[in-house]
Amino acid sequence: MVGYQNFIKDKELLKNFEKHSKIAGVIFLILGLVGIFFPAIMSLATAYFVAWLFIFSGLTIGYHTYKTDKKDWLGWLKAFVYLLTGILVAIFPVPGVAALGIILAVYFFLDGFASFALASQMKGQKYWWLILINGILSIIIGVIFLTTWPFGSLFLVGFFVGVSLFFDGIVLLSMSSYVKKLEQEVTTDNQSSQEGASQSNNS
Repeated sequence: MVGYQNFIKDKELLKNFEKHSKIAGVIFLILGLVGIFFPAIMSLATAYFVAWLFIFSGLTIGYHTYKTDKKDWLGWLKAFVYLLTGILVAIFPVPGVAALGIILAVYFFLDGFASFALASQMKGQKYWWLILINGILSIIIGVIFLTTWPFGSLFLVGFFVGVSLFFDGIVLLSMSSYVKKLEQEVTTDNQSSQEGASQSNNS
């Protein structure tokens, strides 16, 4: 793996990173806006995506079990469960979205309690209150998921996935802009080095 110092000095790497970060950032922004303004569509898309992940995982586990130990009934059972779950979610995406809503509710509650614990440990330190606010917001979102379940999940899952993708897109575009500045600095440094070397050779 390329080290950080080598990365920021390699013009070609910076150029590739800047280009692909910009493309990915724009795609994430578009998908994020779709999720924010059309949450039901994003919720269903998320359910189908999870369904295909389960199906692919089930096929992979089944293939691995077949190649390694055909008598491993636990391996076959795991493959069957993954495949069945994926197929059911693909056929009935709305209950799948409801299940995702419960999973996200649990996640937000766990994230909230973890933030409270971290905030109590860092109390008195700079910005500790931001961690506390993050915990409060996570608990509030978790409560919203639970109190509106199951029908609210059809909109909430897609909305929060959209928000996450939108901010990921902003981060990628910001990184692309920052890397472009680094690329310009590297070009300037290289030109300065070449001019210095040229002057030394002439003298």
